[in-house]
Amino acid sequence: MKKSIWFLISVSLLSSFAFAQGLPLPKDPPKLKLGEAMPINLFVELAKAINPAVVNISTTALPKNLPRGRDPMLDMLEQLYGFRMQQPQQQQRPQQMGLGTGFIIREDGLIVTNNHVIAGADIINVQLSENSKDIYEATLVGSDERTDIALIKITPKGKLPVAVLGSSKDLEVGEWVAAFGNPFGHGHSMTKGIVSSKGREIGEINKLPLIQTDASINPGNSGGPLVNVKGQVVGVNSAIDARAQGIGFAIPIDDVKNLIPTLESKGRIARGYIGAGLGDLDPEAAEYLGLGEVRGAVITNMDPKGPAAKAGLRIYDIVTEFNGKTIRGSMDLIDAVADSSIGKAAKAKLIRNGKKLDLNILVAERDEGRRVVRAAQKNYQGQKVPFNLGFTVADPTAELRKEWGLPEDMSQPVVTETERASAASKSGLRVGDVILDVNKAPVENSKDVLKNLKKGSNTLRIARNTRIQIINIEAN
Repeated sequence: MKKSIWFLISVSLLSSFAFAQGLPLPKDPPKLKLGEAMPINLFVELAKAINPAVVNISTTALPKNLPRGRDPMLDMLEQLYGFRMQQPQQQQRPQQMGLGTGFIIREDGLIVTNNHVIAGADIINVQLSENSKDIYEATLVGSDERTDIALIKITPKGKLPVAVLGSSKDLEVGEWVAAFGNPFGHGHSMTKGIVSSKGREIGEINKLPLIQTDASINPGNSGGPLVNVKGQVVGVNSAIDARAQGIGFAIPIDDVKNLIPTLESKGRIARGYIGAGLGDLDPEAAEYLGLGEVRGAVITNMDPKGPAAKAGLRIYDIVTEFNGKTIRGSMDLIDAVADSSIGKAAKAKLIRNGKKLDLNILVAERDEGRRVVRAAQKNYQGQKVPFNLGFTVADPTAELRKEWGLPEDMSQPVVTETERASAASKSGLRVGDVILDVNKAPVENSKDVLKNLKKGSNTLRIARNTRIQIINIEAN
């Protein structure tokens, strides 16, 4: 109480002093360069113009159980009872399905969406409007995981309405935008907001700096267009910050326009590869190693026949610079390698046992087949996690490591199943993801995962191929 009184007295004395010195507080508002008043039917007209070009996307991953041989017990029973017995059908795992959004950019049915909407899908279905009975099966034209952009194509019965691509570089903070999509399966929904910020660099989500908006973006909105008041697409809805309200992210359309020609002609974006698994150096580890403010990416495993191993890189080396770019963590190194010229040597600066070294590493082209984790070929047993999160984890076996292409020395638990339309699948968790920690607690086995999960929001750090990612899952 006394502190509050003294605070008020101090403020009063300061104000009195300011006025006594002839320094009145400013009264004039800032000068604003205001345009014309916003039309009352602006968003009504935007909805009419954009919704016809927005499509619903549903995906299916077919069961991967292999057929098994005839049970010899049936042969014995047939001899006893004298008639042919039908072998019971092998129970198949449920189909994994997802929902997302896309938008038509060409009259012949070319559609932009997010890579994570169609990743791992065997069947991609497109519905042009929520009540339409026509379902088109789409083909995958091209996709890129690191930028989270994909192109799909349908064969329509005629010319389709299209969304016009604008420019994201001209966006200004505070500008009105509208987001279109299918949140939680509610088709052709529209929300409005403003551009909250530009150039948000969130390496765990995307290689590209993102547009931040407070226009509501929810699961199912992924892949939909973010549109300015002129009716031009300025971004592709991509992600949300599950810890807060009104924090959504979109991929700038200028970057998407640069990707489209290559994705359509080649099906993918060629990226560099050195054959190394990476980890991040946390402050405690840096202090333990006596590195001070130095940061870098830690080599955690290597392809013995890959470029890094051939150049002399070793496990637990700390890479601090690659091809002239400062490396502060694993995502920096992933991007630096991916952006390097394929077939040319890149100079790497590293620290090994406290000593600085330089190496030249010949950058190869990443083999997409090598880095894709395949869907389960067998129904591996595991433990279903609590709180209705909708996924199952198992400790890796030699057979599982071999089948999914996981490192032989990897011991952390693996996601072996995600349930259709569950919190896990909506958050982007996939079969084959390796769980490194749960809610910032490291995990060594499946029991650790179950122990560290909680009701409400859960944050998982996972390894997916050569990437370390953060997955936020909200318990139902």
